[in-house]
Amino acid sequence: MQRKTTTTTPNNPQRMKYPAFFFQKMLPVAIALGTAWAARGQIGHEYGAAWAGAIGILVVIVLSGRSDWFARLPVIVALGSISWGIGGIMSYGIVVGYGHAGDYLNVSYGLMMLLVIGGLYGFLGGGITGLALESSSGKKIDWAALFTQLFVGGYLCWGLLINELEWLMTPPRSEMWAACLGASLALGWYLFRNGYKHALRTACFSALGAGFGFGAGNFFQRMGAASGVDFNWWNVMEYSIGFFGGLGMAYGVFSGGHWPKGREADKGSNMAGWIFLLILLPSICLVEGVNTKTMTGMGKRLLADDPASFALNWQWISWILSLVCMILTGWIAYRYHFRARASVQKQGTSFKKIALTITMLYLAWYILISNIIGATWLTAHFSSQHLYWANLLVLYFLLRGKTAAPATDGLTADMAADADDHGNERPYWRTLLTWWAFAILSILLLSYIAISCSPASAHVQLRF
Repeated sequence: MQRKTTTTTPNNPQRMKYPAFFFQKMLPVAIALGTAWAARGQIGHEYGAAWAGAIGILVVIVLSGRSDWFARLPVIVALGSISWGIGGIMSYGIVVGYGHAGDYLNVSYGLMMLLVIGGLYGFLGGGITGLALESSSGKKIDWAALFTQLFVGGYLCWGLLINELEWLMTPPRSEMWAACLGASLALGWYLFRNGYKHALRTACFSALGAGFGFGAGNFFQRMGAASGVDFNWWNVMEYSIGFFGGLGMAYGVFSGGHWPKGREADKGSNMAGWIFLLILLPSICLVEGVNTKTMTGMGKRLLADDPASFALNWQWISWILSLVCMILTGWIAYRYHFRARASVQKQGTSFKKIALTITMLYLAWYILISNIIGATWLTAHFSSQHLYWANLLVLYFLLRGKTAAPATDGLTADMAADADDHGNERPYWRTLLTWWAFAILSILLLSYIAISCSPASAHVQLRF
């Protein structure tokens, strides 16, 4: 009987030892998205989540080594960031409070609903990101029609579940989770019926990671607060959803087989992507996050003599520093944009270096804004804000690894398929269902541990 041999490649956990695949492909994305999502805690809402999502997608593209993805980087990242930001319309503050109750019913309900909310974040974010990656010359996507379907699906689902059946998750707060559920169902059906198997796979694993990360993060937050250690444990929960969501998205992208060659880069679309990423999104985050109300409140917490003047001065500092970051990142993007022609396939290594520089600057810029809002450097108190910079350094060293050789067909040697001997992609549904079952059972177990090992919090909320 002839013994089968297995080829080892960096992007395939079946053909490569899992520890190496984890550290080379999954961990960098997890650290990037986790750090950005933690920084997003100072900004919040859709625009904050969009910036965080953009950083995670940038790392995916850097790790891919694919010339066709490098050429369309601004479009892919812009579309993916919008999709990760959609989930920002959901309210989950009271749901987090359920996880701090003293009885199992409320705690398990809270953690399970956070699993649902995180799963919706991940499905929309990972699904549309995967769709942008899978777009090819032979299968062009009508984005206007797709987002219209998402809107209609979200509206109908919200109308049925909330307005008619009154299945409320978090009264009296917004129940926009139902709209995101409808949009996710519409997206899943669109991907399935049009044969976008890679995007669907990425959506499913991103949902698994982000859902588990949000539920488990609430557990980490409760146990950390009960420990008495003075730390921003809410930030730990935010880091958790980003970290595990990044793991899921990276696994979905890099273990799913040969992606089709992407469509040709469009100069106008790329320019629009850069404008969104470097001007519109940062400006919205600055206006909404670094505002007079926030800065005045920070001045009062720091016992400033004149909180109003403090707020104005700090706003000016934030805008000046952000302008410097914008100019610097824009200059690098200018070089990237005007070199991203057909010659990109001969310059894969140099383009990865430019993409890596943009990624580091974009994350550093986001951390800087978060530091400004939190007045991190005005006090001697150690906080999670300082750890963002440590994460940035770790990410840089992880991404400095050997660059995959550029390919002429849109694929690189390290984008090997998770396939059988005939080149067919192996079904992943059994694996996915197994891990979803594990995630649900883990959340139920963590709920029991939470009420057994820690008292109810003063910020408890009761659903039942």
